[in-house]
Amino acid sequence: MTESAPSFDLAYVPGITPDKWARKWQEREPLVPLNLVQTAAAEAPGLVREGEADAALLRLPIDRTGLHAIPLYTEQTVVVVPKDHVVAAAAEVTSEDLADDVLLHPLDDALDWERPPGLPAVERPATTADAIVLVAAGIGLLVVPQSLARLHHRKDLTYRPITDAPESTVALTWIEDETTDLMEQFIGIVRGRTVNSTRGKQQSEPAGKTKKAPAKPARTQARKPASRRGPAPGKGRKPRRR
Repeated sequence: MTESAPSFDLAYVPGITPDKWARKWQEREPLVPLNLVQTAAAEAPGLVREGEADAALLRLPIDRTGLHAIPLYTEQTVVVVPKDHVVAAAAEVTSEDLADDVLLHPLDDALDWERPPGLPAVERPATTADAIVLVAAGIGLLVVPQSLARLHHRKDLTYRPITDAPESTVALTWIEDETTDLMEQFIGIVRGRTVNSTRGKQQSEPAGKTKKAPAKPARTQARKPASRRGPAPGKGRKPRRR
């Protein structure tokens, strides 16, 4: 019975784009396919725990029981509004600026707060995508990480930074005690390590090659002064004519 070829399964949640890391993976591990699996934010940790993904790119906070999590970067938080809303005329806003607006709070909210500022909606939308539709219909506004605002871009909507809202941290997570060579390789990629980095996967010496011993410093020897020799017989100066 032949063993299946190795592969690396990476789950990622909406808004996160793993393309640049996937390209690096292909350069460093051309014989190991990287399978990208987009999943809902609530399901990503479970895919890793159940072994259906080797790792996941997701947003914190999560239940870290049995999981490693490396924070990678922090996303800017924005408020999504109709293009004719007064907020669209501002460069940035604060929570106080939204106090009189209805703020939608989807069940898959990516921000770590009890509820957004402003007036609460009658019902919580099931998903961020559903909330975007409600914003376009004039039902309320939506505060999300900027990557999700870009993901759900519509011509009739825009977004502006909100300076005092919680921020979203994107992290890489995988099972504790299961840091394989391939996992180390991916960790090195997302952390920007070079191929020759001493951390992570150790690169063995190519077969048939041995490490060269450091060269000994060359000894300098003083040159002996050249001895002066007289002219060879018959090859001296011509005698003067008398």
